Amino acid sequence: MRIRALLAIAGAIAVYAIAAGAASAAPYHIMVGGHFAQPPTVAQCEAAFDIDCVGPPQLQQAYDMTPLYRAGLNGRGKTIVIVDAFGSPSVQQDLATFDQQYGLPAPPSFQIITPDGPVDQTDPAAFGWGVETSLDVQYAHAMAPGANILLVETPVAETEGITGFPEIVEAENYVINHHLGDVITQSFGATEQTFSSPLQLLGQRSAYLNALVHNVTVLASSGDTGAANYELDGTDLYPFPTVGWPASDPLVTGIGGLQLHVNQNGIRTAPDSVWNDPPSVCTSPCAGSGGLSSVFDRPLFQIGDARVVGRDRGVPDVSLNAAVSSAALVYMSFDGLTPGFYLIGGTSEASPLFSGIVAIADQAARHNLGWLNPRLYALGDGPFSPINDITLGNNTVTFVQPSTNQTITVNGYNATRGYDLASGLGSPDGARLVAALAGFR
Repeated sequence: MRIRALLAIAGAIAVYAIAAGAASAAPYHIMVGGHFAQPPTVAQCEAAFDIDCVGPPQLQQAYDMTPLYRAGLNGRGKTIVIVDAFGSPSVQQDLATFDQQYGLPAPPSFQIITPDGPVDQTDPAAFGWGVETSLDVQYAHAMAPGANILLVETPVAETEGITGFPEIVEAENYVINHHLGDVITQSFGATEQTFSSPLQLLGQRSAYLNALVHNVTVLASSGDTGAANYELDGTDLYPFPTVGWPASDPLVTGIGGLQLHVNQNGIRTAPDSVWNDPPSVCTSPCAGSGGLSSVFDRPLFQIGDARVVGRDRGVPDVSLNAAVSSAALVYMSFDGLTPGFYLIGGTSEASPLFSGIVAIADQAARHNLGWLNPRLYALGDGPFSPINDITLGNNTVTFVQPSTNQTITVNGYNATRGYDLASGLGSPDGARLVAALAGFR
């Protein structure tokens, strides 16, 4: 996916962008121009950019993590694996600054490996992946501050189609075969239709089959362009509903995007809604992706939702904060950026957030939970579920097609009572979900 640094806020300072085209690909995130030397308050972000911003205190409160920390559950003894092309040259010192500013402890272990060989951080695509790596590392750690972090860097950028996936698959298989991690978070994906055939896509699944056998949980962001997704050139969007893989894989938990409405204390001021930023905030499309797979049939765990998904695999499974309108604060200092806290949105935030909850659930259960989807759907999203149903918003998007200058609307899906293709089962309550997954209430 090309870097979606497309924010168009009136009066906002410069937006960081990479030259267009598949060669400048980056994963599922959107970066707002401008930065703060210190972590800003929600009010300061509103004054500067007319949008909200959140950091670890707000997200920990919003997702009910405090009871877990008080009980000594913080991911200790578990390892979150973060997979990114190129990585970031300043990721370790940036995490240290992030932790210092927010009063978080350093992770017990933070290691970086390159199973596919050295990475070239001078590659034109490396900037976008540096942003992504910073977001992934800081927010996985923010949710599970006691978990180990393993950053796995690959040398080829994932764009659309198969590009980058052979290296990702090899690296993930290395991690799984050497028992290096408990939950893998992936903040990237390619539109299913950009593979040369379904067989080509299916040929890249070995790491997920391996994870199933070794009881490793695998997560993936659903995407940032609503019901539409990028074509192979990484510039135009398909004019009909599509979804991205690996979030669409039944062996992967697909993580969608919501907008949080919280105050400085992390208390909700309104119910969560499906992420779909208006043109006044973000150059469209700028919304959480979800829909029906064109490759995978409906899995058994979604049989209870057949009225929604029909015969196809539905995406996402659960959703967390991803909106530009409630952007995450990420500290970065690598070349090309003035050191400071930047505002970033996208489902690239949602997947690492959920990885922290999974790591804590593994700790609480005293064993790895592995493939989560059957467990999550068994819990459902009813009134007594630890997954809060989302009933507001949709992921319909309207955009101007770059190649034709034509305005196109791709009709998506509404958030409704029960499972839907805009928010999945809904948003997790961390403490209640960990208790349910760990087998106690």
